[in-house]
Amino acid sequence: MIFKGVRNGKPYPDHGLSMRDWAQIPPRQFRLDQLTTVTTALALDKLLSEDSTFYGDLFAHAVRWQGEMYLEDGLHRAVRSALRNRHVIHARLLDLDALRMDAVTETAPPARTADGEPVDATATTAPILAAPADTGSVDAPTDPAMDPSAPDGPPRPRADAHGWTAPPDRPRADRSRAR
Repeated sequence: MIFKGVRNGKPYPDHGLSMRDWAQIPPRQFRLDQLTTVTTALALDKLLSEDSTFYGDLFAHAVRWQGEMYLEDGLHRAVRSALRNRHVIHARLLDLDALRMDAVTETAPPARTADGEPVDATATTAPILAAPADTGSVDAPTDPAMDPSAPDGPPRPRADAHGWTAPPDRPRADRSRAR
């Protein structure tokens, strides 16, 4: 069996991605036996055409929905790969399961402490500065070069500091002797 399954139609909701949106998803390799096609018909003229991969995206489009991967676009590429005895295809995968989980966490109520106060998410990511034991105050940064409030501020690279140097001048060889 080439594919995991064949169905007629998409079981997942319309994602509304444009070709430009698909192009932002990096392609990965997928085994053909992991994919379920969403079309039951394949046009032989499209399969046998020399320029069938010239138009559109170079990679097939797959969608993960409820743990299953569906081949949305690129059936002719997948069949051509199978006819060449290749069991993998490069495709761009839109993971609707992950997007759905992100949407659930975005709409979840904010975390609260035991007292019912909202948790400040930045409080756990603030830098920890050492405080002297006797005063309880916070130390200022000790490196003046890294202190943006210092009179000169942090050090800046020179205007000509571009990471490379010009090659040294070499004497030119006399071309008449080289012949």
